[in-house]
Amino acid sequence: MAFEVSFKDASLEKLEQDPKYTAVYDAAIVKAFRKRMQFVRAATDERDFSSMRSLNFERLKGKRQHQFSMRLNVQWRLILELETVGTNKKLLIVGIEDYH
Repeated sequence: MAFEVSFKDASLEKLEQDPKYTAVYDAAIVKAFRKRMQFVRAATDERDFSSMRSLNFERLKGKRQHQFSMRLNVQWRLILELETVGTNKKLLIVGIEDYH
């Protein structure tokens, strides 16, 4: 069963859906985000993220240990939260962050 995907910020949803919208991000980041979202929507569960080593999918630490990140490129990460309710898997796209 695929994830039920939602967005913390409406601009992230628009970034995925509107080909002309770039928010404040460079075109390469937007392209990587959209490609990553295709992968996220096709995934059946988080093991798909872990199996693709190039994503660097990992749990964050400290106050953000309920969140995960995956690589968009060397500098930028997609931040998300996972929740399983019964057999439903929910994924919240929290943001795009610069790790440097």
